[in-house]
Amino acid sequence: MSKETETIGIGVDYGTSNSTAAIFDGNNIHLMPLEKTSPIMPSATFIDKDFQITTGQDAILSYIESNTGRKVELSAELLGEGRTSTGQIGDQGLPEEAGTDKIYGQSIVDTGQTGRLFRGIKRLLGRGKAQHLMVFDRPFRLVAMITPLLLRIRKCMKQWLLDRLRLQQSTVNHVCIGHPVNFEGSESGSNRTALNLLSEAYSHAGFSQQSFYPEPIAAALSYLHSNPDAVEQTLLAVDFGGGTLDLCVLKRTQDDFTVIATHGIALGGDHIDQLLFKKLIFPLLGKGERWKRAGEDREIETVFPFEEYEELLLNWAVSYMLNQNKYTTPLMQKIQSADEDRGKFRRLYDLIKHNYSYLVVQALKELKAELSATHEAYLDIPELDIELVVSRDQFEAIIAEVLRDFEQAVQQMLFKCQMSTEQIQLVVRTGGSSLIPAVREILDTLFPGKVVEHDPFTSVAAGLAIAEFNGKALGNMA
Repeated sequence: MSKETETIGIGVDYGTSNSTAAIFDGNNIHLMPLEKTSPIMPSATFIDKDFQITTGQDAILSYIESNTGRKVELSAELLGEGRTSTGQIGDQGLPEEAGTDKIYGQSIVDTGQTGRLFRGIKRLLGRGKAQHLMVFDRPFRLVAMITPLLLRIRKCMKQWLLDRLRLQQSTVNHVCIGHPVNFEGSESGSNRTALNLLSEAYSHAGFSQQSFYPEPIAAALSYLHSNPDAVEQTLLAVDFGGGTLDLCVLKRTQDDFTVIATHGIALGGDHIDQLLFKKLIFPLLGKGERWKRAGEDREIETVFPFEEYEELLLNWAVSYMLNQNKYTTPLMQKIQSADEDRGKFRRLYDLIKHNYSYLVVQALKELKAELSATHEAYLDIPELDIELVVSRDQFEAIIAEVLRDFEQAVQQMLFKCQMSTEQIQLVVRTGGSSLIPAVREILDTLFPGKVVEHDPFTSVAAGLAIAEFNGKALGNMA
């Protein structure tokens, strides 16, 4: 490692929705240009049938271009023998699943699919039963979906250092890795499982020297760096992102700070997106409607079994599985009926056949962002003939449960510290979901005049780089 790269701190915030990275040189924080016009890169990996890999915004564009308007056709495929190596595929290094066991059974395969898009993988890391995903006919461990993103980040850092320091070679093999207070997952040891998987992915990407740091503390640390003249105070950091809500309370002194406690729950922007899908879109697809069909001796009428479709609709990456006869045949019966609601089922049928789930989710994300800035927003999905005007009041009613959980988590944080709201002198609000007006209002009500917004999408990466530079992060935990 060169002398120049020894004296920098490197922080990488691999997030549920987006990823950022930063370098700290002891004075200034430098955000890495992970995308052409932004330091914020979508945490997305696209793998085509030749196992060529695309990451970030390009991965999303590749998925959209190859799937929009495409009819889905499923067939059954017999799985073969599992791979026995942990080798790499392609230039970007995709680690395969290891093992010698034969894999029997049938996998429903979308034969027209040109590639698979993976997002939100971070939410799976702490779930012991979700260690593998199928990439066409091959099983891959979760680290395979993360490694290409980290390789891209490391490559960007090396190029930035080369351009900045004019080094012929710039070794970037050390990093401070951010992590939530608690990963999603109810199994005992979920955090350890997730951290081990993260460590392995970073190792595959060439980050051999690793340290770890909780994300809410990193966010607070970057705020303290940006505001060095503040007086001694007790500070609450609230990091509300795409997958988790993370909090910490720390006491700042003139020269340093002490962490009093941390708290975290599985609550984030993805949960809000799913609620919007359920409340705004499901009724337009036939949820709650009746279903009449001929029985042996009489006509049978029941509520349409929409619940059988819900999980696959909400998990857009596997919603193509709905294109099976057991799902589409009831829809065709409804479409061919004289019922007034048949148009709703035509909409659901089109969504399934043309693989529009991801398009719907993205439209809902845009709606959510617009409602953070305006009191009314327009949801327009012409592919499904959906046009809705949604008010901020409607939005807040839909996410009322999330807001209650958010406020309860803040109260639990205070209880854990044995503190009242009056004893908190400053609240640092960060993370994409913290931009929701109702979230801001909750904090402003609990801590009037004490809440500040701090770099919602980049504060964690900056704090991680500072933590590594100052030697505050823990050593390799793998």
